[in-house]
Amino acid sequence: MNSIVKAPANQAVNFLTPNNLQEAMQIADLLAGSDIVPKDYQRKPGNILVAMQWGAEIGLQPLQAMQNIAVINGRPSIWGDAMLALVRSSGLLDFIREELSEDGTKAICTVKRKGEEPTVSEFSMEDAKKAGLSGKQGPWTQYPKRMMKLRARSYALRDVFPDVLKGMAIAEEEKDKEIDITPAAVTAETSTAKANSGSSALKARMAKKQAVESVATEIDLTPYYQRIDNSTSLDDLKQVGADIAALNLGEPAKSEIGEAYKAKHKELKEAQMLPAESVTAVIDEINNVSDLDALNTVMATRFEPFTAKMTEQQIAQINSAYEAQEAALTP
Repeated sequence: MNSIVKAPANQAVNFLTPNNLQEAMQIADLLAGSDIVPKDYQRKPGNILVAMQWGAEIGLQPLQAMQNIAVINGRPSIWGDAMLALVRSSGLLDFIREELSEDGTKAICTVKRKGEEPTVSEFSMEDAKKAGLSGKQGPWTQYPKRMMKLRARSYALRDVFPDVLKGMAIAEEEKDKEIDITPAAVTAETSTAKANSGSSALKARMAKKQAVESVATEIDLTPYYQRIDNSTSLDDLKQVGADIAALNLGEPAKSEIGEAYKAKHKELKEAQMLPAESVTAVIDEINNVSDLDALNTVMATRFEPFTAKMTEQQIAQINSAYEAQEAALTP
């Protein structure tokens, strides 16, 4: 009888690691047909292939790459705790210390690379206000302390370990950069109205307005409406939004397609909402951790990658549980 040979407990069985491009393409096709991989990669072997290559360059296996690399606004990014995991596994990290100021308005991250002096990075609520993040709907409203910590960590690790991270951005930071194709408020013209007064300025503005409107009438927006309607993920939709923004549309075309974009965005976001039982499971995990490292791991793996699929109420519930457990575990 043939005996079963077991691999050592500490040795991962990486049978999906490709040895050449053909194998990589076959693996990408296989994974694209699976419902277990992240939704943004399902039925998209091209995206999987690129993620696998990015992962290979920074030391992630194919499945790790899909779990930890997110394409946000067309740019591959890595989640904050995966970034720290890569730095830890490099063997170049001497220590990292993350803390909040006494008043809770500033995150401080101190990182020391072996053979170098420590580097300190800070990110405060004042910095968040300057960047337009403070009070922004979503994570910055629901758990600002966690977001400040991740931003300070990102700056420190990217400054000290650029050779390990290969220029990868942190996903939490990239998610703050929303693409808006809706009309912006006319503030510049209002503030400079006095300087631009007079008949010559009026003629110039009218000429500019007519030029923009003439461009809008010459562009067939049917393909863009179709792309909006056919988008199957928020990242797909954001890419369409970026392409539309580059058209420099005039009115009313800009407002009309902007409404279609908003409606599709709402539809896709609602379709991705997590069930209540999943949120309850995350809260149970938070309440059962025994130290801060385990707490941060739960937030990084079970919460942060899925915030886009949660309602504001669900985010608030998890954030409340996180802050309560953090306070309980803090000496």
